[in-house]
Amino acid sequence: MNGLKTFFFLGLLTLMLVWAGNLLGGRQGMIIAFIIAMAMNFFSYWFSDRIVLKAYKARPVSQTEAPELYGLVNTLALEAGLPMPQVCIIPNPSPNAFATGRNPEHAVVAVTEGLLNLLNKRELKGVLAHELSHVKHRDILIGSVAATLAGAVMILANMARYSALLGGNNRDNRGGSNAILLLLSFLAPLGAMIIQMAVSRRREYMADASGAAISHDPGALASALNKLDQYGKSVPMPASPQTAHMFTVNPLHGGGLMSLFSTHPPIAERIARLQAMTAPSVQVTGGEIRDYSNLSSHSGQYNSQPSLRDAPGRKKSVKDNKYSEGGKIDWS
Repeated sequence: MNGLKTFFFLGLLTLMLVWAGNLLGGRQGMIIAFIIAMAMNFFSYWFSDRIVLKAYKARPVSQTEAPELYGLVNTLALEAGLPMPQVCIIPNPSPNAFATGRNPEHAVVAVTEGLLNLLNKRELKGVLAHELSHVKHRDILIGSVAATLAGAVMILANMARYSALLGGNNRDNRGGSNAILLLLSFLAPLGAMIIQMAVSRRREYMADASGAAISHDPGALASALNKLDQYGKSVPMPASPQTAHMFTVNPLHGGGLMSLFSTHPPIAERIARLQAMTAPSVQVTGGEIRDYSNLSSHSGQYNSQPSLRDAPGRKKSVKDNKYSEGGKIDWS
């Protein structure tokens, strides 16, 4: 299904660029736009993952550089029946993660330093399993292409704006500028709608469920989601709307234009669905006892007893310096 979606959006991108080229430059503009569209389709398929990784300054790490993180990803990949993906770390204090790549053989899992600093080992495993679920179901290809497509739409909007300000094309058409401005008014919302169509909320629910099955611990992902939501608001990530859909939790907050790109389901609902997978309400896992009975889809609060890694009465801070350049993560 994702393969069909990919071809659909690549074709749509071609039609949109050719149509805009015709509006901006007649037949010559249409030919130029067609050539550009072919090039963008090629680069979207082969290089969109590299573009996204470069945009967030993601740095590949080896097993020697980050043994704990690398080991967790390797264990979960074996559990999911996947090849070992490339592992990257993003130098950003906001806790989040994403997966990208055109297929499981060329997949990349990227996590922020903030994620490594915030989560305990069990919770980190839950987030990594969620991202590997996207890899397993090939969601990463459609996500990468959608990001490139959205960027192309915004570029077209800028081209149309400047063309209108400079007088449009050479054809004697008094209504040309107005038509271009009208087109511009639809392009940005259209870009948001396309992303929402391509990267639906359903895929996040499915990735949560599949990730919980891979890690065998839905409560871990529920706890991680609650932390990511709370700390993400206090330590926002400078993400672009075109790529926000790729992250574990939406890095964008607020209404207005940002709401157009809200491709993630509500955190409270995601946690509630994970709770439904956990029985009984109190689960003992890895030496930790966690109570899910207070989990509410209305409040979105996830209450648990402190894990063994947390000192009594100590409030966690995203500033806790547990991750170091040496790749060591202190989960003690």
